[in-house]
Amino acid sequence: MSDLSKVPVTIVTGFLGAGKTTLISHLIRTAKGRRLAVVVNEFGTLGVDGDILRGCAIPDCPAENIVELANGCICCTVADDFIPTVEMLLRLDPRPDHILIETSGLALPKPLLKAFDWPAIRSRITVDGVITLADAEAVAAGRFAPDLAAVDAQRNADPSIDHDTPLAEVFEDQLACADLVLLTKCDLAGPEGIAAARAAIAAEMSRPIPVIELVDGVVDPRIVLGLGAAAEDDIAARPSHHDGEDDHEHDDFDSIVVNCGEIADPAGLEARIEALASRGDVLRIKGFAAVSGKPMRLLVQAVGARVRTNYDRLWRTDEPRGSRLVVIAERDRLDPAVIEAALIG
Repeated sequence: MSDLSKVPVTIVTGFLGAGKTTLISHLIRTAKGRRLAVVVNEFGTLGVDGDILRGCAIPDCPAENIVELANGCICCTVADDFIPTVEMLLRLDPRPDHILIETSGLALPKPLLKAFDWPAIRSRITVDGVITLADAEAVAAGRFAPDLAAVDAQRNADPSIDHDTPLAEVFEDQLACADLVLLTKCDLAGPEGIAAARAAIAAEMSRPIPVIELVDGVVDPRIVLGLGAAAEDDIAARPSHHDGEDDHEHDDFDSIVVNCGEIADPAGLEARIEALASRGDVLRIKGFAAVSGKPMRLLVQAVGARVRTNYDRLWRTDEPRGSRLVVIAERDRLDPAVIEAALIG
């Protein structure tokens, strides 16, 4: 790659827990000599995904090439966070062959796409493609869609009412901006769920976009890297619920970090998370737990009532042992006292 060539950038978007970090971890391991850099955006203050990805670092994507931007959404902090980060990555020696950007699960990709027209970077990078991940099980269950029959009835009564839920708007905007949709968690959805998810996605698409099924983020890098979409030149074809607005705010969502100390019973923590999510109070929980008598850190990942845990690495001597979980929810359902009581037990 010559110094005058543009560095391709792939935007990886998708709702909370769709598998973005799992996909990028796979791409890092299978890049086959391609020098990568990664920007990870966290909605909450506790960095989880960046820590996971730094654990996957290899010579072609060392830890210093993995940058985490926490406590916010890069589609809202372009000038302060995103542009300086991209400029820093472009100054690396050797320069990355490809940059991956993992948005937060609540990000709208179109404002980020517009940022690539900024004078400081527009002649130096190109958006190779926008990859949207969609959780097949969640889409098939209708977690992002309102009750269509009820909506139609209310529209007939009062067409001026905006019936789209905040979840539906985020999901629809992420699909509308895509050059490729990866349908994840297909092993959990089953054939009927996959068919239902494909139908729901097709109903939202304004242009023909390929949809590929995968499990555990496993996909040939040649499929997702090298699309050559130059998406920054095709913004008008990617409609958004927020077109014409000066700012994109996340007033509908919020997050807190719950400190649980050491825990003795991981299964009990999983049960408490499932019970909390089953009431509809939270969208996403992720973080790390210290288990009494265990030298390894327990990684906790929950999407709705679906909870997964695994021991990912030894606790370092320079970090305090403890359990910290970031909880993301719709703002009107995020009661810190109730959530802390439910999780701590």
